[in-house]
Amino acid sequence: MAGGFGVTSAGGEEFEAKITHIVIISCILAASGGLMFGYDIGISGGVTSMPDFLKKFFPLVYKRQQIPGLESNYCKYDNQYLQLFTSSLYLAALTASFFASYTTRKLGRKMTMLVAGIFFCVGTILNAAAQNLAMLIIGRLLLGCGVGFGNQAVPLFLSEVAPSRIRGALNILFQLNVTIGLLLANVINYGSSKVTGGWGWRLSLGLAGVPSVLLTIGALIVVDTPNSLIERGKLEEGKAVLKRIRGVDNVDPEFLELLEASRIAREVKHPFRNLLKRKNRPQLIITVFLQFFQQFTGINAINFYAPVLFQTLGFKNDASLYSAVITGSCMVVGAIISIYLADRAGRRVLMLEGAIQMLVSHVGVTIILGLKLKETTSSLDRGMAILVVVLVCSFVGSFGWSWGPLAWLIASEIFPLETRSAGQSVTVGVNMFFTFVIAQAFLSMLCHLKFGIFLFFGVFVFIMFLFVLFLLPETKGVPIEEMTDVIWRQHWFWKRYIEDDSEDDAKREQGYA
Repeated sequence: MAGGFGVTSAGGEEFEAKITHIVIISCILAASGGLMFGYDIGISGGVTSMPDFLKKFFPLVYKRQQIPGLESNYCKYDNQYLQLFTSSLYLAALTASFFASYTTRKLGRKMTMLVAGIFFCVGTILNAAAQNLAMLIIGRLLLGCGVGFGNQAVPLFLSEVAPSRIRGALNILFQLNVTIGLLLANVINYGSSKVTGGWGWRLSLGLAGVPSVLLTIGALIVVDTPNSLIERGKLEEGKAVLKRIRGVDNVDPEFLELLEASRIAREVKHPFRNLLKRKNRPQLIITVFLQFFQQFTGINAINFYAPVLFQTLGFKNDASLYSAVITGSCMVVGAIISIYLADRAGRRVLMLEGAIQMLVSHVGVTIILGLKLKETTSSLDRGMAILVVVLVCSFVGSFGWSWGPLAWLIASEIFPLETRSAGQSVTVGVNMFFTFVIAQAFLSMLCHLKFGIFLFFGVFVFIMFLFVLFLLPETKGVPIEEMTDVIWRQHWFWKRYIEDDSEDDAKREQGYA
């Protein structure tokens, strides 16, 4: 049945809670949004390396491939329209995330996930049936809307449903599903590349319908979070749901805390404007930089274009897709490790270790490619090629247990209720913007920087290590509505923003008195 424990608040008060079946099932269903997100990320790189797909939609790239030695290995896929196929999804997600902030707040987390599922289903149908580039891009834009709504609602849902002691593990289910989606996309690409008749790419794109339907059904089944119900004035329903998900009758202490958080939230008429206030600056700065750094690790350059990247390094088509499957498996393992360690070792330790390991991998790949890969011939020998795959696996594995899940987790748990929807919208928006930048620019950057592209990302990995070391507080085990008192007022740097703002509020109150 359910395991029981007490969740301690900042004031020493314990919130009774059990790990109930409804929490686990709800989180698994909600996290299927990550499965769709991961599949969308992984599928694009595979289909863009398939000759039949390129011949139909990107004939210039296809012709360029047919003449060996015509161009540098690094420039085979440098085509703005090809990059637009991948990046258009994230441009749409960026725009949709701001509409999703409104629906998350006014309609709830559950309804926003349902909207995401519908967008995913329609976008998948258009992509699988695409007859021209315009139809293909429109389908990607609709999938992007699904990503914007899904990534807005799912992390909030997971953070609010989960008891604080296992909040990290349950929230990372989202990232685990992202990595599983990536892996499935790579496996399906490997299989569909062998389909004769020129329709293998349609199979790859069409199977995105499976996680789309899962998310839609999941959104219909799950209950909305107590936080969301109370925020929308449904107090009795919110308390009833709180009893169900905690598995106990005595939920009054936690319910009263949610009521107080809701009261404060209702006083905020303009969440985005409130987000810019001095007291919210620590959360805003950390969220923006976490999402920026997550993308500038270079992870999505590898996720989007792994088969293309491995072909650039001289792998044949089958070998490049197979290598992408291997690296995808490493990321799944990394996410599983993160589920186990996030609430034990803490967020900071994993992010610092992950940054060091990713930096070593970037430097290693830079050295090997700089010394061994010629521009116009596929001269990377078998031993060096295997070593590159090992280093890439080390990179994606360390990302999988650190910056992949934890950048999303931390952003979803540090904002107070009154700015949480707006904060999550900024999180998704910033992430999608820089994901779009990387997706649109990577193949061109690879062409111009060549092996130096890995060193480029390595510099950002070093900077983000310093950012975590000095500026990121530990949020492990802290109740989500107690972050201000437990975290921000105690941090050596961020406390000045909280204290200064409290002093300003006190002066204004005295002035009115």
